[in-house]
Amino acid sequence: MTLPPLSIQDLAPISQGYSTKEALAKTLDLARLGDEMGFVRLWYAEHHGMPSIASSAPDILIAHAAAHTRRINIGAGGVMLPNHVPLRVVETYRTLEGLYPGRIDLGIGRAGGSDGLTLRALRSTNGEDFPHEFAELLAYERGGFPDDHPLARVKVVPAEVPLPPIWLLGSSGASAQMAGQYGIGYAFASHFSPTPAGPAFDAYRHSFRPSDQFATPHAILCVAVICAPTDEEARHRSKSMELTWLRLRSNDPQKIAPPEESDAYPWTEQERGFVESQSNLWIVGSPETVKAKIEEKVQETNADEVMVSTTVHDYDKRLESYRLLKEIWDKG
Repeated sequence: MTLPPLSIQDLAPISQGYSTKEALAKTLDLARLGDEMGFVRLWYAEHHGMPSIASSAPDILIAHAAAHTRRINIGAGGVMLPNHVPLRVVETYRTLEGLYPGRIDLGIGRAGGSDGLTLRALRSTNGEDFPHEFAELLAYERGGFPDDHPLARVKVVPAEVPLPPIWLLGSSGASAQMAGQYGIGYAFASHFSPTPAGPAFDAYRHSFRPSDQFATPHAILCVAVICAPTDEEARHRSKSMELTWLRLRSNDPQKIAPPEESDAYPWTEQERGFVESQSNLWIVGSPETVKAKIEEKVQETNADEVMVSTTVHDYDKRLESYRLLKEIWDKG
């Protein structure tokens, strides 16, 4: 089996004992590691109002990472379109493409990425408006407005700079057919969605129509991974995510706790059941264990690329997780 290339998704996690400023600085360590080790791309996810996540402005993180790396593609995974005016997204990502030509990706999501009150503050639109908003974004780039449309005369600047490759993100398969019909890339969020990715990938490939950006379909499988020297150590590190997910579910988001805090937490049977259900989505273990489990998912979906999201309390151990995975992946 030929293994697909690996990429990185970074949420700029904020751990207990660190400031947000320090957490943002740590994103550059991961970007440099990805660049040096040959990961294909690095995407920043857009989230708002979460004390454990600092990636509320992916475009700024993209510019910062691109300025300090040489070859890795840097992008948004993604821009939550309901929070943004389509024209502003086009302007921003044309600017990034002009600054770092050939190295920028534009991933688009249809959710808001936060709680209801925060989305209200962001003036986020209803998710039902997404198809119209996305079509408007593409119309600015592809000249798709009818001649009599009032927006047809809008001059988009920077001019003479194309948008970077566009990817549509999905977690249930609803966006798969749309991505195929528009001839763009598709990424499925298996790192938090229990929905099988295979049917969505099939729908994407079946509906795909070639475009200037994508001559053939390209499907990315996003997975949550915690890799450590041993299975036991990886399970220990994953305890931080158990408590993080429980607090998110309980509407009590906090910075990412160390594993020892999870050990000391007075878990109820119901809480433990929720966490065990959620942790079934994570790939946790030694390099050999993790590689084998990812290979299974690749075989199930025929993914063209695997994007890895890793969140642990210790930033050095987060880098180690990516390093261990890439080293064993490269052995084939």
